[in-house]
Amino acid sequence: MAAHAGLTVERITRAAAELADRVGIEKVTVSALAREFGVKDASFYSHVKNLREIRTRVALLASDEMNQALATAIAGRSGAEALTAFADAYRDYALAHPGRYAATQLPLDQADFADTAVLARSVELTYAVMRHYRLDEPALTDAARLLRSTFHGFVSIEAAGGFHHPRAAADSWRQITAGLHRLLAAWPR
Repeated sequence: MAAHAGLTVERITRAAAELADRVGIEKVTVSALAREFGVKDASFYSHVKNLREIRTRVALLASDEMNQALATAIAGRSGAEALTAFADAYRDYALAHPGRYAATQLPLDQADFADTAVLARSVELTYAVMRHYRLDEPALTDAARLLRSTFHGFVSIEAAGGFHHPRAAADSWRQITAGLHRLLAAWPR
């Protein structure tokens, strides 16, 4: 039956990512994917070890897609312009792909991604934006954590429909990114 469904690790990963965007990463199961392909659950186990592997693969796929969006957004930019482009690409990806984005937040076992540079690339892109602000360690790590937690918090609340104020979320987003730029420019040395 699996041969008729054309199962491959790549197709399973893509289908899981699409399913995650529709129903949430927590509802991606082997049974749900088997239904998508019209096969029995057992058909998957010749391609992947378990559900954890599928979710890890979705997390890595999503991280790679997000990295590509971020890299494209910041190319040739620096300072406030790069920070705003980075922030907008982050938010756009998270809102357009909620299940994939949620997968990027899953705790992963380092052994699961030891042979890929995708997570290191996300750090490199963040630090590329931060270069303009000339921060050294540990301030660089602290500032990068501020950006990640601010962006993640905002998009998580926005995606859940948590902003119930007449002011548009996009207007607040612009003010937040402008405020982050000012904060980073004046970061304590």
